[in-house]
Amino acid sequence: MTTFLKPHFNSNSTEGEKKGGNGEVERNPSKIHWYCAETGVYTSKHPSVKLPEDPFLDVVSFIFSHKHGGVCALVDSISGISVSYEELYPMVKSMASGLHKRGVVKGDVVLILLPNSIYFPVVLLGALIIGAVVTTMNPLSSLLEIKKQVLDCGVSLVFTCSDKVDKLCTLDVPVIGVPEILVSGSNGGESSVFYELVTCHPNWDLRPRISQQDTAVILYSSGTTGASKGVVLTHGNLIAMVELFVRFESSQYEYLSTENVYLAIAPMFHVYGLSLFAMGLLSLGTTIVVMRKFDANEMVKAIETYGVTHFPAVPPLLIALTRKAKDGASSKLKSLKQVSCGAAPITTKTIEDFVHTLPNVDFIQGYGMTESTAVGTRGYNTEKLHNYSSVGLLAPNMQAKVVDWITGSPLPPNSMGELWLCGPGVMKGYLNNLECTKSTIDDNGWLHSGDIAYFDEEGYLYVIDRLKETIKYKGFQIAPADLESVLVSHPDIIDAAVIGARDEEAGEIPVAFVAKRDGCALSQTDVIDFVSKQVAPYKKIRKVYFGAWIPRSAAGKILRKELRNFLTSKL
Repeated sequence: MTTFLKPHFNSNSTEGEKKGGNGEVERNPSKIHWYCAETGVYTSKHPSVKLPEDPFLDVVSFIFSHKHGGVCALVDSISGISVSYEELYPMVKSMASGLHKRGVVKGDVVLILLPNSIYFPVVLLGALIIGAVVTTMNPLSSLLEIKKQVLDCGVSLVFTCSDKVDKLCTLDVPVIGVPEILVSGSNGGESSVFYELVTCHPNWDLRPRISQQDTAVILYSSGTTGASKGVVLTHGNLIAMVELFVRFESSQYEYLSTENVYLAIAPMFHVYGLSLFAMGLLSLGTTIVVMRKFDANEMVKAIETYGVTHFPAVPPLLIALTRKAKDGASSKLKSLKQVSCGAAPITTKTIEDFVHTLPNVDFIQGYGMTESTAVGTRGYNTEKLHNYSSVGLLAPNMQAKVVDWITGSPLPPNSMGELWLCGPGVMKGYLNNLECTKSTIDDNGWLHSGDIAYFDEEGYLYVIDRLKETIKYKGFQIAPADLESVLVSHPDIIDAAVIGARDEEAGEIPVAFVAKRDGCALSQTDVIDFVSKQVAPYKKIRKVYFGAWIPRSAAGKILRKELRNFLTSKL
């Protein structure tokens, strides 16, 4: 445990302060109203938000219960084809009725295997409103990875790109193709099935009763350690996310939400993009410009063409935006009001480059986990206070602890330890994995994040490092155990370990340590190619080191610290 004081910004004295003999401000942690020294609990500095008390409320009904004057809901950045707010809810209800007619009932699991699309929210919300459970995947996932998740979740129906339908015929479940642009029912094939779904006459007579405690989505995360696990989130979790993350943040600013235009490049299959673009922002009447795939030039064009005001990004997107601005695109970015960054750590240099290059654009960070339904902290800047390095203040209704990871003792402000979270966004648990659930959420409801962090004396959170082994490549989570299982399946590899290596643009890259069979001629290229054929592109091994053995503890656990030390010595 390390304790230190570091002023990150200037501010006036607040509750819990007194003047020291040298005139400097001293703070007594026991008198700070948002921190309790006796329990070690940090509470949000924001007033609590009252969440819906009706136990039988689904998240879709909650989203569409909010009245607003929004006109355009979703627009495809390339074609300009859009879905208006007037059209959106009827499309969702038609999708729900169409799914019901195809035999989808409450509790059935629907897999959405799509890139960003204006139809992604329609499928998601249509399934949720009839009580189906939705699970998502990166559309670049390998067939092996898709089959694994289909079996793990018990998927009964898949939505994917029209050109991928035939490739998924071996899944033994129905697959529906989703066209890039829906123009009529004469597209033929699976696209015509999709057209039938979104034009089906709504029938609510058989709509099931949905509880806030019912499972809504299963999103995959590597958690604090090990292989990817299904994070089970309820309708109540999602309602809390909409209210405490998206709607609350919007309430902090003077401009109308209906005048905001968000650029959706961060993937909707990830909790960050799902929370904003497929759910939360739709309750505010905000326009969402959807990019199917990232292209730096198209990003700039979309910002200029549609007057984008808000850009939720991950570090690689922030770097790309800064580069384009430096290359002379600043005049095309004048509509931007705010860029936010989350999903992965970001370097100080990257932040400084952005703020210096686009000084008139507000920059904030946020923190959340799949396991907390993206609810955690959010930055907030004022004219007098700009705190770019922090991930912000705790969201309303959220509590936190910073715990010494060796002794388990709670720590005061300016002390680094493992971050624990508690609140209405905390997941139901991991799918079919009681052991991992119990090791991640304790008996008192505290979610152990596996992240090393500290709160400063103003209540701002700083995430320093991770205890967990997850690799974050361009905002995507990669479980080392997943790659290790692929590696050891090679006949010439007797043992393997994977760790993350720092990378300025990607955040981290997967690096493999391999112990190969004596006498074989296995090369780095052989290993990289072998893995790349079995995993999604973002999971590819980027570098390989060969050795006689993999360092392990007496219990057989990989000693990743030794591997990291070796990697550091090579830099």
